[in-house]
Amino acid sequence: MYVVGIDLGGTFFKVGLVDAESGKILRKLERETKVNEGGDSVIQRMAEAVEEITEGIEYIGVGIGSPGSIDHDKGIVRFSPNFPGWVNFELGGLLSNKLNKPVFVENDANAFVLGEKWFGAGKGYNHIVALTLGTGVGGGVISHGMLITGHNGIGTELGHVIIEPNGPQCGCGNYGCLEALASATAIRRMALEGQKKFPESVIFQSENVDAKSVFEAAKMGDGLGKAIVDRVVNALSIGIANFIHIFNPEIIVVGGGVSRAGDILFEPIREKVQHLVMPSFKGTYKIVQSPLVEEAGILGAASVILQNVNKPK
Repeated sequence: MYVVGIDLGGTFFKVGLVDAESGKILRKLERETKVNEGGDSVIQRMAEAVEEITEGIEYIGVGIGSPGSIDHDKGIVRFSPNFPGWVNFELGGLLSNKLNKPVFVENDANAFVLGEKWFGAGKGYNHIVALTLGTGVGGGVISHGMLITGHNGIGTELGHVIIEPNGPQCGCGNYGCLEALASATAIRRMALEGQKKFPESVIFQSENVDAKSVFEAAKMGDGLGKAIVDRVVNALSIGIANFIHIFNPEIIVVGGGVSRAGDILFEPIREKVQHLVMPSFKGTYKIVQSPLVEEAGILGAASVILQNVNKPK
């Protein structure tokens, strides 16, 4: 059985043909989104890309992971800052008409947790919290095998739980959100803020000041690097402990570019969360790094079609 996943971004979209049994991406390609040319033009390019990678192969449908507020029941993008003008845009219906196949649309962070459930570290689990640490912090929750989306379908904004009430301002307008403390954007901001006080930090010997250079510096014992990583670990540990108390997951999967830091991030988080959770929650969960890495977007999108096709009647 084959499905198609589309990882839709504001600059590029990726399309993959996925074997639903093995989770292998058999064919994939990337195209410019060209949002400025209008929604109909984007739909046309997406349809052409799907037809190209599925030539000669029968597939059951298309799943799309899209940023923004998504009405997943109707396949509508209600609003997305990445797509100016896409207000109540019927993404799923329009692409379905072009392809004559079922098309399901989901918020990209929700698609991430579905990808973990179907193809990643969450396979075999019915209670999953997933966090993706990239430009922002996204999250999704599965409980009893079902995706939690809330009353209007826009719930589980895990990146916008407030960790430090008087902390740095987040892109959402609030202060001290998890996203403002643990995203790649936040890590870079903290490094640049520390430059005056720590001009000799090895962070600034890198060509690019980014999350990777901060973690590399911390591994070398650099003072600024260690201070930033400590703050990131603290924020993530508080957030994850709260999610454990609220959702009682079996597994917490952390992915996205920042997760590639590996042990320097995960080992202290596991230790700190162990101290933060109530005694009754100790031993009920595990915290793991996502194995999907570069393929998370396509596999997450592909899992959207699987989740809908296999939904209880």
